[in-house]
Amino acid sequence: MVCAQDVHKRYGRDEVLKGIDLDVAPGEVLCLIGPSGSGKSTFLRCINHLEKIDAGRLSVDGELIGYRERGDLLYEMHEREVCRQRASIGMVFQRFNLFPHLTVLENIIEAPLHVKRESKAEAVERARALLQRVGLREKADVYPSRLSGGQQQRVAIARALAMQPKLMLFDEPTSALDPELVDEVLAVMRGLAEDGMTMIVVTHEMAFARDAGHKIAFMDGGVIVESGPPGEVLSRPRHERTQAFLARVIGGQH
Repeated sequence: MVCAQDVHKRYGRDEVLKGIDLDVAPGEVLCLIGPSGSGKSTFLRCINHLEKIDAGRLSVDGELIGYRERGDLLYEMHEREVCRQRASIGMVFQRFNLFPHLTVLENIIEAPLHVKRESKAEAVERARALLQRVGLREKADVYPSRLSGGQQQRVAIARALAMQPKLMLFDEPTSALDPELVDEVLAVMRGLAEDGMTMIVVTHEMAFARDAGHKIAFMDGGVIVESGPPGEVLSRPRHERTQAFLARVIGGQH
């Protein structure tokens, strides 16, 4: 579903991604872990072309993202084509980014109505089903300011799912939440994983990575230091950098 080949990204002289190679199979949940500033969020944003890569290739479901290939050369796509690709990739950020002037239901149907040109009846029906799925059916007519952070993040997940994406990207979706609200968001994400949604999750929640992830990749300094099944990476990390990071993070979560 996702194939990254020697992906590089720089900001001026600062090289943030230094050659990322990664494959994610359909239905697989990949958890990206690592210290702040290691390039995890930048890589996630490159997958849906919110950030342009400087070298390498990134494809989703066999289609190059953001570029068209002619011969040996890559040409950047028009913004309209990029938006079409982006419509099939759901993304949930640290901050919920809900429209404050729209109700929960209106937030969820906005993109299906205006991007996919769905009928209002169809969009509303799916939105209500998604609210049921994230445990917020009774909040359809409420404005975001009346919701807790965990509820807002669950609405943000429902909004991303309303576009019926083939891939979901989560950028530390629980890091802005109070600790008691984290589990309700992770429960929704576990449900998605069980239903076979392909997901890439940047997270510091090691229990979630262990239980819901099929694969963990540890990033540091713009490279993937090691990757493998959760039990292997979390219990028997091979590299000193991974060992030091996990000792610090897991120790802090006890």
